[in-house]
Amino acid sequence: MNYPVKMYEYHAWANQAIFNRLLELPGDVYNRKITSIFPTVSEALTQIYTTDLGWMKILSGTDMNAALADAYLLREKLETILLEDLNLRFIELSEQFTAFLSQHPDLEQSIRLDNPYAGIRDTRFSEIVLHIVNHGTYRRGNITAMLRQLGSSSTMTDYAFFWYRSESEQVLK
Repeated sequence: MNYPVKMYEYHAWANQAIFNRLLELPGDVYNRKITSIFPTVSEALTQIYTTDLGWMKILSGTDMNAALADAYLLREKLETILLEDLNLRFIELSEQFTAFLSQHPDLEQSIRLDNPYAGIRDTRFSEIVLHIVNHGTYRRGNITAMLRQLGSSSTMTDYAFFWYRSESEQVLK
């Protein structure tokens, strides 16, 4: 098993689980203003998306400063689109990541990052994938807390639930 790839599959599954839950809730929950980690759930989801997009661009050869600038410019636009439209963007980006990961079986290869906040570092593709997953888990936790503040429950996105989902899908095949 390719552990970073499996973890990315978990990340995509957990993001979709959050979207599925949000699509069940009253429409105003997505954009309702609260005092929390982010002012709205839409801004939290946008943060996950733009971070993932930035890393996809970096993995594909874009300079880190340019990738971050592109993601930052996109953020304001994405915060205003419909939940369903953002969900489609997440799905498309997950498909891009899946294609990238299948084309790069050696995730131990490195790229040089010139991080404007932390400096220059050679970083393995596998480390970047695990960072994406970790960041997404952190932000989905923020969303779960925000939904509670808004009077709604979230959904289970723990990695262990992905194991069982994954096993039951394999049994059905």
